[in-house]
Amino acid sequence: MKRTKIKICGLTRAGDALAASAAGADALGVVLAPSKRRVTLEQAAEVFAPVPAHVARVGVFVDASVDEMREAVVRLDLTAVQLHGSETPETCEAMGVPVVKALRVGPGFDPAEAQRYCNVVSLFLLDTLVPGEQGGTGVAFDWNSVIGHLPECAPFVVAGGLHAGNVGEVVRLLRPFAVDVSSGVETSPGIKDHQRIEEFIAAVRAADHEVYGK
Repeated sequence: MKRTKIKICGLTRAGDALAASAAGADALGVVLAPSKRRVTLEQAAEVFAPVPAHVARVGVFVDASVDEMREAVVRLDLTAVQLHGSETPETCEAMGVPVVKALRVGPGFDPAEAQRYCNVVSLFLLDTLVPGEQGGTGVAFDWNSVIGHLPECAPFVVAGGLHAGNVGEVVRLLRPFAVDVSSGVETSPGIKDHQRIEEFIAAVRAADHEVYGK
């Protein structure tokens, strides 16, 4: 059966990372940019320390320098980088690991924005446009608004305001390659609730069974 990939992002504690991987998360993310969930490289290394090798490690950046991101890739053994700023295609191409490029969805969303990145990214991440914020807002965008306007040159991830109560709907409606959650499985910024993680993953798997069958 086809499985929607699941990423738990904004991790700040090793115990939460271990719980997420044990519950079946495919990827874990740490925020290495200004954020309520920001961690240092040293803290990120501690978060990832107990994570099994088969679980992807993702570093989230906002307009960081190529050298800064490359250092993080090496020191944390990152599987991919997720870019939420105004990074150029040239920056994406210089990473040396798969790149997830965030696109902001709001009034006037234009999927043509993705075209310039088609040859240099592995995934696009659709997140909610909130003025002054770069992600992690817990606000969902209108999923119906992107039907017929989705990036076509690379798979896409849906983020923004997801939780166990609504993630099944987005899987059924948009059939994304992956879903990405942070605030929807938290008790406070950066502090994950293990039961909410399990419920979120169970909701995705139930939707997968409904959409894709056995």
